[in-house]
Amino acid sequence: MPFHIVLYQPEIPQNTGNIARTCAVTGAVLHLIHPLGFSLDEKHLKRAGLDYWQEVDVREYPDWETFRTIHSQARLFYYSTKGRRWYTEVQYKPGDFLVFGPETRGLPEALLREGGHHVLRIPMRPGLRSLNLANTVALVLYEALRQTGFPGLV
Repeated sequence: MPFHIVLYQPEIPQNTGNIARTCAVTGAVLHLIHPLGFSLDEKHLKRAGLDYWQEVDVREYPDWETFRTIHSQARLFYYSTKGRRWYTEVQYKPGDFLVFGPETRGLPEALLREGGHHVLRIPMRPGLRSLNLANTVALVLYEALRQTGFPGLV
């Protein structure tokens, strides 16, 4: 069972391109929640460096409600600088959904409330806004893969 990367309203195509590359090499499924801050047409994908988009299982949703209806039984973890627990304090399982917000504003309060104790953070120095989204996704995904023995990877 693969891990699932969920990008809620991503804004920057280069970040999404880097995240898609991470998904391709790890076998993670990429879920994109609209609206997107860019187009998924070929021109934008090439600009983001994605000549291997066909290697990624990408699923799109018109909104959060549709995503949650389809994946109502999924175990979700939400990542935010507002989280009270570190991303390493949970036991990840294959099939988990890892949810990340848009680059300029993060996940909305409603989603953070929904996440409850599953809202996690990456430790960093105080006073700095956040890590780059693509770096954050890679860091969290590889921790989940490490905990589960890097299934299917060599």
